[in-house]
Order: sequence, then C-alpha cells, then structure tokens
Amino acid sequence: MVTHNSNSSHPPSSSAAHQPLAERLRPRTLAEVIGQQHVLGEGMPLRLAFESGRPHSCILWGPPGVGKTTIARLMADAFDAQFISISAVLGGVKDIREAVEQAQIARDGLMQQRTIVFVDEVHRFNKSQQDAFLPHVESGLFTFIGATTENPSFEVNSALLSRAAVYVLQSLSTEDLKQIVAKAQAIKAVPAIEDEALERLIAYADGDARRLLNTLETLAITAEQARVASITDAWLLKVLGERMRRYDKGGEQFYDTISALHKSVRGSDPDAALYWFCRMLDGGADPRYLARRIVRMAWEDIGLADPRAMQMCNDAAATYERLGSPEGELALAQAVIYLAVAPKSNAGYMAYNKAKAFVKSDTTRPVPLHLRNAPTKLMKQLDYGKDYRYAHSEEGGFAAGETYLPDGMEEPGFYQPVPRGLEIKIGQKLEELRALNAAAREQARGDSTEE
Repeated sequence: MVTHNSNSSHPPSSSAAHQPLAERLRPRTLAEVIGQQHVLGEGMPLRLAFESGRPHSCILWGPPGVGKTTIARLMADAFDAQFISISAVLGGVKDIREAVEQAQIARDGLMQQRTIVFVDEVHRFNKSQQDAFLPHVESGLFTFIGATTENPSFEVNSALLSRAAVYVLQSLSTEDLKQIVAKAQAIKAVPAIEDEALERLIAYADGDARRLLNTLETLAITAEQARVASITDAWLLKVLGERMRRYDKGGEQFYDTISALHKSVRGSDPDAALYWFCRMLDGGADPRYLARRIVRMAWEDIGLADPRAMQMCNDAAATYERLGSPEGELALAQAVIYLAVAPKSNAGYMAYNKAKAFVKSDTTRPVPLHLRNAPTKLMKQLDYGKDYRYAHSEEGGFAAGETYLPDGMEEPGFYQPVPRGLEIKIGQKLEELRALNAAAREQARGDSTEE
C-alpha cells in the first residue's frame, strides 16, 4: 500500500486534537527526536548524512517503536523531497510501480523535486520485489529507505544491501520514555501519573515509544470518562488489567525470575523450570532472550554429559526464529524440559574457568620445540617440530607417553568429568589414556636406565 506526501511534516491544524497521540507528538525536526543519539547526535553518522544535503539510500534496523518512520520522514524534510511510503506487509510490485511513476513525475516536473521511497518492514518483501528497486536506486530516480526489525544481513538482498548504508537503532531508554510522557503531559494530552504507575508504564513499553503512546492514549480517554485527575498504580491495573501484568525487564524481579528458571533446570525439576519459563513469557520477556539463556544453560550445566542438549537448544532457537510466537515458544519449552531431565555436568564450565584463571596468573611459557610448526628450512634447522609424534600413525591413534604441555609444567587437571551421562565414558577413556601414558613413560625411563 502506497501513501504519498509532498512534504513529510504537517503543521498543526484545528483537528490536531483528534489526531492519534503518536502523530501529535511525532517530531517535526531532528532536534525533537528522542533517543538514537548514537547515530543522530552531533558528529554521528546519520546526523552528518542529514547535514550533507545529499540523501543516500539506507536501511534503518531496530525494534518496533524506536523512530524508524519518523527519521525517514525527517530525512524527506531535510532534503525537500516528496515522501512515498510503502508497506511491505500490504503492498507489492504494483505499489513499487506506482512509486516509480510518482518519482518520475516529481523529477521531470517544473520543480524537479527529489523523491524518498520509504519501505516499512522491507524484510517482508521477497527477492523479486526487493530487486524491483535496484535499477531505480542505481539510476538515482529515488532514494531508498528501508525499515526492518530483522537482521538485514539475512532478510535483505545482498544487491540492495550493498547499495544502502545500515543504521542500527536501539530501544528507547527509561529516560527517553519518560521524556515522551512529559511531552504528552505538556500538551495536556495525559493527566498526572503517580511514580509507581509511571514505572509500570515504562516497564510495559519496553523501549517501544509507539506502545507507550498508544497506552497513554487509552489511559487518557478512560481517565477523562471516569473523571480521574491522577493515574495511580491501582487504577492503572484496574483499567488495563492483564495487559499490565508485566515487570521491569531491567530490574531485580526480572533477574530473580531468570535465576529461578536456571536453578530449576540445574536442579532437574522440569515442572518448576516450565513454571518459571511461562512466568517470564507471561511477564513479557523476549523469547529470543530466553532462547539465548537456554543455550547458555545447556553449555554451562549439562555440557558433555549430554551433547545433544546443546543441539536441541540451538534447534529450538532456530525454530522460534522460523515460527515466531506463539508456536515457536513450544520449541523453547521442550528444550527447557529436556535440559531439566538431562544428566548434569559443569565439568567443562569449571575446567574453562580454571584454565582462564591459571593462564592469567601464570608466566608466558614457551611452546615446546616438538609442538612448534616448521614451515621453513631455518625452523627445521632450529629443531622446530623435531621428534613430534603424529598421533594418527601411532597404535590406536594415540601417541602414548607424548607431552603437550609446556616444559616443566605439571598436569593441571582442569577437566574432571563427572560420573553422569556421556561423561562416564569420557572419564573411563581418560583413565585408559593416562594408563597408556604412564606405561610408556615407565618404559622410556627403563630404556634410559639400561643405556
């Protein structure tokens, strides 16, 4: 679907009060934009692009409600360009064709106006639809701006991606969202809000300005009808109920809940693990965050006791990316159950931490000569690689008695497999190899004594 504006900014009108709050508060200048200072601040890349006077094709990548459409509109203003918006959800090739025609009219008209074509949710367009922009971007007929919530490396054609700068936008901070609330109150669109209610609203918005503004508008209408002068936390919960049953995703409760999930998995309680998992989903936690934590649990608490756990968690995360919510959440739930019932081992985790600590505190020991690479004649003359035993050529594929640690370093014993799951067999294997090493070294000492 195409929407066309000869100019992206709209002066206030008598009907402004009837506009959605999000539209009434939409920034009209770059200085009014809240957040995104890492790209819009003084000397930052997108700010410099605005100041250059020369528009360039770009992709704005970030979560919902962070200002992608607003920035695109402001760019059209900055370059005195007509602004054509295409929704990739509702549109298709026909809309692209119409945009091309409008751009040609603007270019060939008396005013010779530039055109910016903004494609919202560009990742929803298939390859052929994205390809349709290429010749017009290359010819300079219009400047292409795509907005996406998905990683453009995977969702945008490489040909189009190579012709567009990528700007990464971030979720709005708590302070950013509070500024938006203050702006709404400054135009008397929202009544007073008590601190506790404000904190809940900010947590619920989760960095999304659009969600915050829509919620504020609902509250304002309801408060006016109920003649409520100040919004309290109790009244907020009463009005919005289920929608507001959220927690501060950056706060203590969030981390307490993820801790409870992790410890339930570690404690092999699938019911408790599922309970905390569902609590987090119900509280508004990002399933992608949960997927990352679940993968971490697999490596940290199951480890080599059941290597299938890592694979299952990776597959569950990939399934969520393919299916989204709510179907993809089932895959994550199944992974949680599997982790809870899997044999537990933190042996690899502990070994890694011990090795890190040892290396940090130890001196820089030289690599033994027999382990060094010898690609040149000089290195061979210096005995690099001399007497190295190629394990594959030895009996059983194991060079019994060979040493791989620095000279003079004692066996550190970082890795201690637990007697559970696959690590039972790993432990047995290591014992067998230690016995072979001991026998070979004993024989070597005996041969040396005889000489």
